[in-house]
Amino acid sequence: MKRIDIAYVVCCLVLICIICCNDMKSSSKPLVEQKIDSLLKLMTLEEKIGQMTQIIHFEKSAEESVTSKFLGSIIHTQGPLPGETALEWQNKFIALQKKALSTRLGIPLLFAVDAVHGQNTYEGATIFPHNIGLGATRNEKLVENIARITAIESQATGFNWVFSPCVAIPFNEKWGRVYEAFSESTEFTTKLTKASIKGHQGNLKDPTTVMATAKHFIGDGATDFGVEGGNTSLNAAEINDRLLAPYRVAVNEGIGAVMASFNKIGNVSMHANKALITDTLKVGMNFNGIVVSDWKGYSRFGGNDIVNAGVDMIMAVDGDLEFFQNGLKNGVKDSTVSIARIDDAVKRILRQKYRLGLFKNPFPDTSLVTKVGSKEHRKIAKQAVRESLVLLKNKDKTLPLSKETKKIVVVGEHANNSGLQSGGWTINWQGTKESYKGATTILDGIKQQAKGEVVYDSTATQNHFDADVAIIMVGETPYAEFMGDVGHESNQLKLTLSETHQKYIKIYQEKGVKTVVVLVSGRPLVVTNQIEKSDAFVAAWLLGSEGDGVAEVLFGDSNFSGKLPHSWPKSVEDFKGKYGPNFWDKTIKPLFPYGFGLTY
Repeated sequence: MKRIDIAYVVCCLVLICIICCNDMKSSSKPLVEQKIDSLLKLMTLEEKIGQMTQIIHFEKSAEESVTSKFLGSIIHTQGPLPGETALEWQNKFIALQKKALSTRLGIPLLFAVDAVHGQNTYEGATIFPHNIGLGATRNEKLVENIARITAIESQATGFNWVFSPCVAIPFNEKWGRVYEAFSESTEFTTKLTKASIKGHQGNLKDPTTVMATAKHFIGDGATDFGVEGGNTSLNAAEINDRLLAPYRVAVNEGIGAVMASFNKIGNVSMHANKALITDTLKVGMNFNGIVVSDWKGYSRFGGNDIVNAGVDMIMAVDGDLEFFQNGLKNGVKDSTVSIARIDDAVKRILRQKYRLGLFKNPFPDTSLVTKVGSKEHRKIAKQAVRESLVLLKNKDKTLPLSKETKKIVVVGEHANNSGLQSGGWTINWQGTKESYKGATTILDGIKQQAKGEVVYDSTATQNHFDADVAIIMVGETPYAEFMGDVGHESNQLKLTLSETHQKYIKIYQEKGVKTVVVLVSGRPLVVTNQIEKSDAFVAAWLLGSEGDGVAEVLFGDSNFSGKLPHSWPKSVEDFKGKYGPNFWDKTIKPLFPYGFGLTY
């Protein structure tokens, strides 16, 4: 009897130990992860695939699809607007969110937008200099503040997810997205990446912050000959040394999403590159967030291959919704896609929704609408304009200009057009060639600063040769991805100024008028001749909405402090090979090196 009792007691103790150990294992898992596991167990395959799906809010049957297709995310892009006012934008997305919450499991939506230099899709928002200009400021705290403001104005218009920052390392100025990147320097890009993520994300449960996205993984700016979506022929060691550091710091900062790139690595589509997406990013860097595809990634880059490679959320846009959902469902049925891969993707998506606090507070704060385009925000944007300007030449101390100058002629259409001064991804995808609401122009600022006569000669045809100084504005017309590549069939873009803009400068120089040239561009251009013949030359990049900040530096209220974030080419011959002059290639001597910039 005693032996039986002892055996019984021992068995009980062993059972208790097993139960306790299991309880300890369960309790050792963070509460959010326990919630994710519990929710995942309740989900059907259709609901899981739905969470992996992202569509545009104005697509046909979008509202019905939120509930019938169990969608995980909605994006806004070029097309019909959600409304006229910020509150109307919020209300549109609140209505869609309510539909999502009415589904069986009530999983909230993520709302995403390409807010790459402010909430640039909303007219009236504060629009900052593009990243190339922010790189010229070398001001990490400023970049953090700009990201914080972008988050506020994005939430104010209904978004909790932004596709920013772009952390590419451009190797060739022919690439049409050079301006989206901070710098050709990996080290400096990494510093600004950290600052940007801090500003965007902050405390993610705070209604003024958003989920950020590091993009585009990986090699987007390092393609051969600067072709958008082309092949990146760097080897593994070069990718590690030159391109991965910003992503490492992004993961360390807890970034919520990483976007896959259009380009290929060694002729393998990045969207389908399991070695880099899963092995390097997810496993090697311990990234636990969402890998999101780029535009129509499923249909363009391999269907279920991209899911197996590690892409978690698919932009099933422009007719891809049924194709993606049916294709992935069939992949699970025929075992070409494992349910474990599906579960991993859904866990990552749910994790970010919990991090954002969407299960407790799924709606935007309506009080934030008053913050859009506020004076406080525009003040920071103007500071960014001032600090981004790079002085390349200043013969005989031409600058700063005296406010008492008797007559100033301002030349060129870029001087009086906020659309032209802002570049692509401004109001429209490819930018706008017209002024937009709430912005100031460079000419506005000059008129405010100068006490003498200011005349505007938009096309250099009015012959104001009696002027004491000509401020000549030249540059590129707005462009964005693909269409912005020099050599792309859709455009006539060159790495030099147009003949018309070269003529603007030449007309006033040949008449002996002192010339101050201000270049508005998304990349360094070959302007060696124009620099040589000018009295002063300023690289102003793409300014955003606060163009009047330029005049504050030209007239000496502030000194020049910007430094080149890219090497400056001296000749179109510099671009005969795969890359232009850059931080890594010492064989091509630039006209001005990375980090160059004069002061008064």
